[in-house]
Amino acid sequence: MKDLKNYKLILALVLLVGCVNAPKDCEKGVSDPRGEMKPWTKGASETGKYRNLFLEAGYSQAEIDAKLEKAYYDTFEGPNRVYFEVEDSLAYVSDLKNKDARTEGLSYGLMVAVQLDKKEVFDKLWRWTTKYMQHQGGVRDAYFAWSVDPLTGKHNAEGSASDGELYFVTALLFASNQWGNETGIDYYGEARRILDAMWSKDGTEGVKNVLNVEHKQINFVPHEGGYDWTDPSYHLPAFFEVWAEYANDGHETFYSACADTSRIFLHRATHPKTGLTPDYSEFSGAPHSRGKMGDAFRYDSWRVPMNIAMDYSWYAKDAEWQQLYANRIQDFLYCQGLETYVDQYNIDGTTPEWILQAGGYEKLRHSLGLVSTAGAASLAATHGKGWQFVDEVWNAKLEPYEDGYFDPYFDGLLYLFSVMHLSGNYRIITPQAE
Repeated sequence: MKDLKNYKLILALVLLVGCVNAPKDCEKGVSDPRGEMKPWTKGASETGKYRNLFLEAGYSQAEIDAKLEKAYYDTFEGPNRVYFEVEDSLAYVSDLKNKDARTEGLSYGLMVAVQLDKKEVFDKLWRWTTKYMQHQGGVRDAYFAWSVDPLTGKHNAEGSASDGELYFVTALLFASNQWGNETGIDYYGEARRILDAMWSKDGTEGVKNVLNVEHKQINFVPHEGGYDWTDPSYHLPAFFEVWAEYANDGHETFYSACADTSRIFLHRATHPKTGLTPDYSEFSGAPHSRGKMGDAFRYDSWRVPMNIAMDYSWYAKDAEWQQLYANRIQDFLYCQGLETYVDQYNIDGTTPEWILQAGGYEKLRHSLGLVSTAGAASLAATHGKGWQFVDEVWNAKLEPYEDGYFDPYFDGLLYLFSVMHLSGNYRIITPQAE
């Protein structure tokens, strides 16, 4: 702890006399006492090991354990939780500001539960998901309604958002590896049901595969109108690697190709100077303008740095570019002001003319969700300022902003994911020994 206190004192002095805000020098940043970051060159799929960047940054293991426990408590158990248990054996995650339950949130909750070995939480979430979200029969069979009223179970929309199915399948495969399939839920069977249904969708009534088969990319929605374009934040090469390893449904080669294609796609979708991605894009990586919101870096795009960091941590198959990407996006945000960069930009780094509102608030802010994912990017960063992004996550708090806006759902879940990543607790879950 003494070393950490000395570091903080030194850093404060460096920041005081440095030239952080000088336009010509901001990308250089300041000299950090911890030196340049040294990302691992091999992924956990090869080594079986995961970095604990908080520990490397100087925080104690006891503090780190407490930080993760608090992040989970705040999101799943505390007074501002987004996890709610109902009907004795069911539970859901709610986007409180939008007053609904989304496949995004349910699938994130499942991933948190399996990663932290909370089987009861996982099972309650899955039972609610299958009862209230999953289509049972019809052309959408086994797919999920992306938005549901949690109080009534009524579908706000019948269609799916492809990232929900992506997370559901991956979480179920991990659950199968973690707990087996004979403890009340056949997790593998549930994953296969989704996958097999996905491959059976032939366009009847506009319903199609979650993956655009021609382009080998995840689409925005698996039906007409959204099948032929994508969302960069849906591209998780690491998850497709997991499918290739554990789905065992005869499409393993295709899933591996999807992982490789997603990596190449992310090269094209990120701006060469800022590292920013649009919320929506063509399969080419070019921005897809959907009304006002698709061609700028907004809420969806916050997830991209974390997704790339995950792929680096787990597989490191695109290490050179991913390191450059992590440095690039952190350089851009650092030059905007480490404690003041905002949450929406045009991908060239300029301020968008139109601001996407959230929870009734239409303003730019220094959002916890983006602070969290930018910090996770440090898993691949090579520059010294990466430590400061880790510190920003460490010092962040899930609490209302000064104007009263509060989002324990999106901010909270991305923050929890980041704490898991930076403490080495977001892992490829391999089959457990008998």
